[in-house]
Amino acid sequence: MTTSETPESPVAGLLLAAGGGRRLGGRPKALLEHRGRPLVEHAVGVLRAAGCTRVHVVLGAAADAVRQRAGLEGCVLVDNPRWEEGMGSSLRAGLASLAGSGARAALVSLVDQPGIGPEAVARVLGAYEDERTLVSAAYDGVRGHPVLFGAAHWAGIAATASGDRGARAYLKEHADAVRLVECADVAQPYDIDTEADLGHLE
Repeated sequence: MTTSETPESPVAGLLLAAGGGRRLGGRPKALLEHRGRPLVEHAVGVLRAAGCTRVHVVLGAAADAVRQRAGLEGCVLVDNPRWEEGMGSSLRAGLASLAGSGARAALVSLVDQPGIGPEAVARVLGAYEDERTLVSAAYDGVRGHPVLFGAAHWAGIAATASGDRGARAYLKEHADAVRLVECADVAQPYDIDTEADLGHLE
Protein backbone atom coordinates (compact mmCIF):
# COMPACT_ATOMS: atom_id res chain seq x y z
CA MET A 1 0.00 0.00 0.00
CA THR A 2 1.19 3.50 -0.71
CA THR A 3 1.01 6.36 1.73
CA SER A 4 -1.81 7.93 -0.28
CA GLU A 5 -3.90 4.80 0.24
CA THR A 6 -3.28 4.72 3.99
CA PRO A 7 -3.68 8.27 5.28
CA GLU A 8 -2.12 9.01 8.62
CA SER A 9 -4.35 9.33 11.64
CA PRO A 10 -5.29 12.93 12.43
CA VAL A 11 -4.05 12.25 15.96
CA ALA A 12 -0.30 12.20 16.59
CA GLY A 13 1.22 10.48 19.59
CA LEU A 14 3.33 12.85 21.69
CA LEU A 15 5.62 11.12 24.19
CA LEU A 16 7.27 13.25 26.87
CA ALA A 17 10.57 11.51 27.64
CA ALA A 18 12.96 14.29 28.65
CA GLY A 19 13.11 13.80 32.44
CA GLY A 20 16.45 13.44 34.18
CA GLY A 21 15.29 11.18 37.02
CA ARG A 22 16.30 13.60 39.75
CA ARG A 23 14.90 11.34 42.49
CA LEU A 24 16.47 8.31 40.81
CA GLY A 25 20.01 9.52 41.29
CA GLY A 26 20.06 11.32 37.96
CA ARG A 27 19.22 8.29 35.82
CA PRO A 28 17.28 9.52 32.75
CA LYS A 29 13.85 7.91 32.77
CA ALA A 30 13.92 7.23 29.02
CA LEU A 31 16.83 4.81 29.51
CA LEU A 32 15.47 2.82 32.46
CA GLU A 33 15.18 -0.80 31.41
CA HIS A 34 11.75 -2.41 31.10
CA ARG A 35 11.23 -5.86 29.59
CA GLY A 36 14.74 -5.85 28.22
CA ARG A 37 14.63 -2.51 26.41
CA PRO A 38 14.74 1.20 27.25
CA LEU A 39 11.53 2.55 28.74
CA VAL A 40 11.20 5.11 25.92
CA GLU A 41 11.18 2.30 23.36
CA HIS A 42 8.46 0.50 25.31
CA ALA A 43 6.36 3.68 25.51
CA VAL A 44 6.61 4.29 21.75
CA GLY A 45 5.50 0.71 21.18
CA VAL A 46 2.43 1.28 23.34
CA LEU A 47 1.43 4.36 21.33
CA ARG A 48 1.85 2.49 18.05
CA ALA A 49 -0.02 -0.57 19.27
CA ALA A 50 -2.89 1.71 20.28
CA GLY A 51 -3.16 3.14 16.77
CA CYS A 52 -0.87 6.19 16.65
CA THR A 53 0.72 5.99 13.20
CA ARG A 54 3.00 8.95 13.85
CA VAL A 55 4.83 9.56 17.10
CA HIS A 56 6.81 12.59 18.23
CA VAL A 57 9.20 11.97 21.15
CA VAL A 58 10.51 14.85 23.26
CA LEU A 59 14.04 14.16 24.53
CA GLY A 60 16.10 16.09 27.05
CA ALA A 61 18.34 14.39 29.62
CA ALA A 62 20.97 12.20 27.92
CA ALA A 63 19.32 12.80 24.54
CA ASP A 64 22.36 11.56 22.60
CA ALA A 65 22.49 8.32 24.60
CA VAL A 66 18.76 7.79 24.06
CA ARG A 67 19.21 8.19 20.31
CA GLN A 68 22.03 5.62 20.33
CA ARG A 69 20.49 3.01 22.61
CA ALA A 70 16.74 3.12 21.92
CA GLY A 71 15.04 1.87 18.78
CA LEU A 72 13.05 4.93 17.79
CA GLU A 73 12.99 4.47 14.03
CA GLY A 74 10.16 6.32 12.34
CA CYS A 75 9.63 8.71 15.24
CA VAL A 76 10.11 12.45 15.06
CA LEU A 77 12.67 13.21 17.77
CA VAL A 78 12.31 16.63 19.38
CA ASP A 79 15.10 18.11 21.50
CA ASN A 80 14.09 20.15 24.54
CA PRO A 81 17.18 22.04 25.69
CA ARG A 82 15.13 23.44 28.58
CA TRP A 83 14.08 20.04 29.93
CA GLU A 84 15.34 20.87 33.45
CA GLU A 85 12.53 23.42 33.74
CA GLY A 86 10.04 20.54 33.94
CA MET A 87 7.28 18.85 31.98
CA GLY A 88 5.74 22.14 30.85
CA SER A 89 8.75 22.94 28.66
CA SER A 90 8.62 19.49 27.07
CA LEU A 91 4.92 19.83 26.35
CA ARG A 92 5.53 23.21 24.69
CA ALA A 93 8.37 21.77 22.59
CA GLY A 94 6.27 18.79 21.56
CA LEU A 95 3.25 20.82 20.54
CA ALA A 96 5.50 23.21 18.59
CA SER A 97 6.93 20.24 16.69
CA LEU A 98 3.42 19.28 15.56
CA ALA A 99 2.68 22.68 14.02
CA GLY A 100 2.37 22.30 10.27
CA SER A 101 2.47 18.49 10.47
CA GLY A 102 -1.16 18.05 9.51
CA ALA A 103 -2.03 16.60 12.91
CA ARG A 104 -5.38 17.78 14.26
CA ALA A 105 -4.83 16.48 17.78
CA ALA A 106 -2.04 15.27 20.06
CA LEU A 107 -2.31 12.26 22.33
CA VAL A 108 0.14 12.99 25.14
CA SER A 109 1.69 10.22 27.19
CA LEU A 110 4.50 10.09 29.75
CA VAL A 111 7.55 7.84 29.47
CA ASP A 112 7.47 6.84 33.15
CA GLN A 113 4.02 5.23 33.24
CA PRO A 114 4.56 1.66 31.96
CA GLY A 115 1.40 0.48 33.72
CA ILE A 116 -0.64 2.26 31.05
CA GLY A 117 -0.79 0.01 28.01
CA PRO A 118 -2.34 0.05 24.55
CA GLU A 119 -5.87 -0.67 25.79
CA ALA A 120 -6.12 2.56 27.78
CA VAL A 121 -4.39 4.61 25.09
CA ALA A 122 -6.73 3.23 22.43
CA ARG A 123 -9.76 4.22 24.50
CA VAL A 124 -8.57 7.81 24.70
CA LEU A 125 -7.64 7.83 21.02
CA GLY A 126 -11.07 6.50 20.14
CA ALA A 127 -12.74 9.49 21.81
CA TYR A 128 -11.24 11.91 19.26
CA GLU A 129 -13.86 13.83 17.28
CA ASP A 130 -12.25 16.98 15.89
CA GLU A 131 -9.66 19.65 16.66
CA ARG A 132 -11.77 21.01 19.53
CA THR A 133 -11.64 17.68 21.38
CA LEU A 134 -10.31 17.49 24.96
CA VAL A 135 -10.11 13.97 26.38
CA SER A 136 -8.42 12.51 29.43
CA ALA A 137 -8.04 9.02 30.78
CA ALA A 138 -9.55 8.66 34.24
CA TYR A 139 -8.81 6.21 37.02
CA ASP A 140 -11.79 5.68 39.31
CA GLY A 141 -13.02 9.09 38.16
CA VAL A 142 -9.71 10.91 38.73
CA ARG A 143 -8.13 12.52 35.66
CA GLY A 144 -4.78 11.10 34.56
CA HIS A 145 -2.78 10.22 31.44
CA PRO A 146 -2.85 9.88 28.54
CA VAL A 147 -4.62 13.04 27.48
CA LEU A 148 -5.74 14.13 24.02
CA PHE A 149 -5.64 17.77 22.97
CA GLY A 150 -7.31 18.95 19.78
CA ALA A 151 -5.23 21.46 17.81
CA ALA A 152 -7.60 24.29 18.71
CA HIS A 153 -6.28 24.05 22.28
CA TRP A 154 -2.54 23.89 21.59
CA ALA A 155 -1.83 27.61 21.78
CA GLY A 156 -3.72 27.95 25.06
CA ILE A 157 -1.96 24.95 26.57
CA ALA A 158 1.47 26.19 25.49
CA ALA A 159 0.76 29.58 27.02
CA THR A 160 -0.04 28.08 30.43
CA ALA A 161 2.31 25.05 30.58
CA SER A 162 5.06 25.73 33.12
CA GLY A 163 7.17 23.82 35.61
CA ASP A 164 6.00 20.26 36.18
CA ARG A 165 2.34 21.15 35.85
CA GLY A 166 2.09 20.52 32.13
CA ALA A 167 -1.46 21.16 30.95
CA ARG A 168 -3.01 20.91 34.42
CA ALA A 169 -3.97 24.58 34.65
CA TYR A 170 -5.54 24.60 31.19
CA LEU A 171 -7.51 21.42 31.82
CA LYS A 172 -8.75 22.77 35.14
CA GLU A 173 -9.88 25.99 33.47
CA HIS A 174 -11.68 24.01 30.77
CA ALA A 175 -12.93 21.18 32.98
CA ASP A 176 -16.45 21.33 31.55
CA ALA A 177 -15.11 20.55 28.08
CA VAL A 178 -12.92 17.59 29.11
CA ARG A 179 -14.37 14.17 28.37
CA LEU A 180 -13.17 11.57 30.87
CA VAL A 181 -12.60 8.03 29.62
CA GLU A 182 -12.45 5.49 32.45
CA CYS A 183 -9.40 3.23 32.23
CA ALA A 184 -8.92 1.81 35.74
CA ASP A 185 -10.04 -1.62 34.57
CA VAL A 186 -7.21 -1.90 32.02
CA ALA A 187 -4.33 0.22 33.35
CA GLN A 188 -2.44 1.35 36.43
CA PRO A 189 -1.32 5.01 36.39
CA TYR A 190 1.72 4.78 38.69
CA ASP A 191 4.85 6.85 37.93
CA ILE A 192 8.46 5.71 38.09
CA ASP A 193 9.76 8.56 40.26
CA THR A 194 11.76 7.03 43.12
CA GLU A 195 13.99 4.03 43.83
CA ALA A 196 11.00 2.26 45.38
CA ASP A 197 9.06 2.65 42.12
CA LEU A 198 11.69 0.70 40.19
CA GLY A 199 10.03 -2.46 41.45
CA HIS A 200 7.32 -1.86 38.84
CA LEU A 201 9.81 -2.41 36.04
CA GLU A 202 10.37 -5.90 34.67
